[in-house]
Amino acid sequence: MDFQSVIEDIYQEVLPLSGQGKVADYIPALQSVNPKKLGIAIETIGGECFMVGDAQEKFSIQSISKVFNLTLGIQTKGDALWQRVGVEPSGNPFNSLVQLEYENGIPRNPFINAGALVVVDTLLDDLDRPNDEMLAFVDRLRCSQIDYDEVVAQSEKETGFNNRALINFMRARDNIRHSDEAILDVYCHQCAITMSCAGLARSFLFLANNGVVPSSDERILSSSQTKRVNAIMLTCGFYDEAGAFAYLVGLPGKSGVGGGIVAIVPGQLSIAVWSPELNRHGNSLLGIKVLEMFTTKTGLSIF
Repeated sequence: MDFQSVIEDIYQEVLPLSGQGKVADYIPALQSVNPKKLGIAIETIGGECFMVGDAQEKFSIQSISKVFNLTLGIQTKGDALWQRVGVEPSGNPFNSLVQLEYENGIPRNPFINAGALVVVDTLLDDLDRPNDEMLAFVDRLRCSQIDYDEVVAQSEKETGFNNRALINFMRARDNIRHSDEAILDVYCHQCAITMSCAGLARSFLFLANNGVVPSSDERILSSSQTKRVNAIMLTCGFYDEAGAFAYLVGLPGKSGVGGGIVAIVPGQLSIAVWSPELNRHGNSLLGIKVLEMFTTKTGLSIF
């Protein structure tokens, strides 16, 4: 299949839709991002790469990092992780406090803020230098030129009042063990990882390849663990729009309020899109459209 022609055609078709969303304005450091940016990148298990637009420009991946966070949590805690966080779709906004009260401080899944904060708390049991070790982990996925945007990380810490509330609500129900500051520092740095579409697509290839990094043959997760992460991405990767994404696109994926989305076609490839204009759910408006058109044109849906 000529993936380069496919994404070039999609790029031209979606450009006129720009202007219908808005950048994430509740994180001050993200307000200045050019909303007109659009990049698409595909990486195949066989080592091919296809790009169009701003696919090599780095951006803040935000909640996409929760997939890396979860993978490290599974590596360090195994199935014990699921005693502290669930695997069900939330049906509520990513920063909601409501379900925690109903469910006694156990987050619905690891991709909402509360769930990701719990996973960070578990990582602090085992990692001596969690920020350094996170970058080292992503580097093992064969992604080059990654770093933290310290301005974004600091901006998120200074305005993260809701995340502090989530932490302390869960602490009151014995589901948080480490200090607020330690958890928030790691969480905000993870969200402030900067990557390009090309790098992001490459870093997710292990999830399309049964848990193994294609270029190094390093196993990151077992086959069973990979299946479970992909299932959680499909059902929970897009907050309270997860059902609509599965309906429109039909791939496991994860979004971030920096405007990035990455999805995988098991056994074949990963595809990343960056467009900073968000819809009301906090997902990239053009990004979802790109992926919908991609699976429609290629027939590469899991359904």
